[in-house]
Amino acid sequence: MAVQERYDTRPFGPDITAGTGVQLLMLEALRRVVGLSTAGWLTGCVFAVATWVVLTVALRRSWTPSFGMANRVTLARTILVGGVTALVADSFERRTPVAVLVALAAVALVLDAVDGQVARRTGTVTPLGARFDMEVDAFLILVLCVYLVEPLGPWVLCIGLMRYVFVAASWVWPWLSGALPHSMARKTVAALQGVVLVVAGAGVLPHPAAALAVSAALALLVWSFGRDVGWLWRVRALAGGPAAVADRDRAEASLAAMSRRAGPDR
Repeated sequence: MAVQERYDTRPFGPDITAGTGVQLLMLEALRRVVGLSTAGWLTGCVFAVATWVVLTVALRRSWTPSFGMANRVTLARTILVGGVTALVADSFERRTPVAVLVALAAVALVLDAVDGQVARRTGTVTPLGARFDMEVDAFLILVLCVYLVEPLGPWVLCIGLMRYVFVAASWVWPWLSGALPHSMARKTVAALQGVVLVVAGAGVLPHPAAALAVSAALALLVWSFGRDVGWLWRVRALAGGPAAVADRDRAEASLAAMSRRAGPDR
């Protein structure tokens, strides 16, 4: 009975509900200011409801004690991504206001560097927060790719779909779901995708230059995923799997740092 009471009274509900409300207000503002179509408005509403449901279920299953400031920043990014999603859906019916779409996407990308910093400085880093952040990034990249299909071609979707294909493949080959070691190169390549897609979507580059930039981003993403798959393949048969290897690498780095602090006379 005590467990059920704890389950029901955690204080993240108002944050998610407030976020959904702000999302709907943004959609109404877009409808009034830029003439968001019915299709765009409905798409945005579906996105808002889906976010509310998925986030509520995920938070309840994770036993997170509170929503936290870092997750609030990520939720703000989600609201912006919802606006981008609505505008991209709107673009299938009429010419979308590119400046508004680019502005929303650009702010969402900038805030991507904020939520992680907030989590680390407040000591609220959690697996759920990291997953929440990653899913928002992935969906924004996919939506931007959908927007670029018309000017550049369907091949652009390879960027947005690659992570989802990787996750689906891990259901068939479980070794793909192993923990990966920290990689600044991986983070840089992932961040570059959003920047390149926003610039290409803004229409500031000639068509050949935009296609070349997106092609280069795709090549880097293929390299990054290929490197990770290769690492997971190499460690798949080791005792404990990839997670154990990652833990071992961290432990060895910690011991090396301790030895350096101990000095040469140790």
